[in-house]
Amino acid sequence: MSDAVKTNIQGLVLEVVLDRPKANAIDSATSQELGRVFAEFRDNPELRVAIITGGGEKFFCAGWDLKAAAEGESVTTDFGVGGFGGLQELPDLNKPIIAAVNGIACGGGFELMISADIIIAAEHATFALPEINAGTLADAATIKLPKRLPHHIAMDMLLSGRWMDAIEAAKWGLVNEIVAADKLMTRADELAQMLAQGPPLVFAAIKETVRATQTLPFQEAIDLVNAQALKTVNKLYNSEDMHEGALAFVEKRKPVWKGK
Repeated sequence: MSDAVKTNIQGLVLEVVLDRPKANAIDSATSQELGRVFAEFRDNPELRVAIITGGGEKFFCAGWDLKAAAEGESVTTDFGVGGFGGLQELPDLNKPIIAAVNGIACGGGFELMISADIIIAAEHATFALPEINAGTLADAATIKLPKRLPHHIAMDMLLSGRWMDAIEAAKWGLVNEIVAADKLMTRADELAQMLAQGPPLVFAAIKETVRATQTLPFQEAIDLVNAQALKTVNKLYNSEDMHEGALAFVEKRKPVWKGK
């Protein structure tokens, strides 16, 4: 890995640190590297959960590197296999991702954060979509945010570019949990290790089902699942792990998940 993207493996958990002082902004090279890291995580059966966080204490990520933009990068630049930040467009990423937000998450950094499944924020973390002030569109956030927050709160953030603190973010359900800054990674690691002991095939089925059905009427969605038309659901329903879960329940013991 480069100095900008650092990784650390603890058992079944991958920790990814975006570390580009001063603001952990992302240029195309960094985005491409993040995409490679998360693609390797996706494809490695020895890894089950990932944490994404920022280096330092002030910024999680300030989004697109405007210095790189001024030097010629554009919104049509190749940001890599996972799109901007390596997560937003990465296909078949069916493992849990935790964002440990250690400071400011704005613009593309905000969009990177909401690409995670669970968000833990430090008390001093703040959030904004200031693209409006630069005369451009926060494209991914404009698509995702009205589905995550009450409509008028989402539109307020998008139209005004205002800042939201961690307490308000938790109020609206934007983050799962707020912790003291010095406890952030401890809590993220604790949660990741807990998830890593869970059933990986079920997690994969959950993530694919959520993606595939979020725009479908309920009956179409449940018919899709029941028909085992989704790859991960089909694999789960025909797996050793599904049998192991039932057997462990009957035998009153913890299941041993093999991911097959």
